[in-house]
Amino acid sequence: MPSNCRARVLCVDDDEDSREMLCLLLRSSRIEAKAVATAAQALTSLQIERFDLYLLDAWLPDLDGFELCRRIRQLLPHAPILFFSGAAYETDKQRAIEAGANTYVIKPDLSGLLESITQFIPQAQSAVA
Repeated sequence: MPSNCRARVLCVDDDEDSREMLCLLLRSSRIEAKAVATAAQALTSLQIERFDLYLLDAWLPDLDGFELCRRIRQLLPHAPILFFSGAAYETDKQRAIEAGANTYVIKPDLSGLLESITQFIPQAQSAVA
């Protein structure tokens, strides 16, 4: 990926501290990040901006992350969608995969999150090109 073409990630998490931490983490990895608190804000953002990856929490105040994932998948069939959530049950992971997510990382596994993001961002870049 050329240095002037940085990857962009949309982070959707209702917790303000989590949003700030995710943005700092991604920016320190030279990835542009935008964070929103609700599914409605996420859906609006993806219609007016381009992102290389979507990072979702399972619990959101308006729609749950699983329904948001299904809606993103309908609009963007090839976009990488990752869950980063404190919902740690196997059923949560399964619901995310069934909704169309590429992978599910349980909070607070930041190294696993970064590993997953870097795994999917090259895919996003080639899908757009």
